Amino acid sequence: MIQSQNSPKVTLVGAGPGAKDLITIRGSRVLQSANAILYDALVNIDLLYGISDDIPKVYVGKRYGKHYAKQEEINRLLVEYAFAYGHVVRLKGGDPFVFGRASEEIAHVESFGIPVEVVPGVSSAISVPSGQGIPLTKRVAASSFWVMTATKRDGSFSEDLILASQSSATMVILMGVRKFVEIAREITRYRGESTPVALIQNGTLENESCLIGTLGNVETMFQNIDISKPGIIVVGSVVLEHPFFFEDEVHRVLHSRI
Repeated sequence: MIQSQNSPKVTLVGAGPGAKDLITIRGSRVLQSANAILYDALVNIDLLYGISDDIPKVYVGKRYGKHYAKQEEINRLLVEYAFAYGHVVRLKGGDPFVFGRASEEIAHVESFGIPVEVVPGVSSAISVPSGQGIPLTKRVAASSFWVMTATKRDGSFSEDLILASQSSATMVILMGVRKFVEIAREITRYRGESTPVALIQNGTLENESCLIGTLGNVETMFQNIDISKPGIIVVGSVVLEHPFFFEDEVHRVLHSRI
């Protein structure tokens, strides 16, 4: 590639949890200033429609079984495109620093003397449950929450999953859809089968789905899950705040009056 006359620079931008209007104002403004864009699988493609066709837009998504670019390749492209085009926006789903491997990308880019900026994004770990009416904290019910991945690189459960299961904190588990049943069984070792659980997919989008149940009936819930899609698992008494339980209670009250 030819060296650009623009000064090389990389900005990591959090695109938010899914809906195109949940990117921040700053994130949207920075995106419009890009000379090249590298974007992830969980980024709403509509965010790119207003960008000039002259701006290179490179998909570097990583989904289960479909890695279009390894992390090392993404790191290389960031540097290559910065020198070739100038300002590169690395558009990442949610917030760049929440399981986004942002630190690795920043370290690599800065090792070439290229300045890096970060525009925070709305993390799906908090916003997606919120959109379903599920608070992660509530007085008396839950004074803290724990965001984690379910498994480590070798496939074993993370220590955080086990430690969180032994606490009263709300558990928010990312990247655990395919092992939903196994995760629930592990948590049940420390929490009762009646513990409420929610699994939300396509959060904040028009096709969003939310399954509500308990740790004791996850096998039934799993039959209705599209395992090709990522999802967020929420475990704890705060799930009782979901409108499903309110509607169910209203139905029981009305039925009792008939």
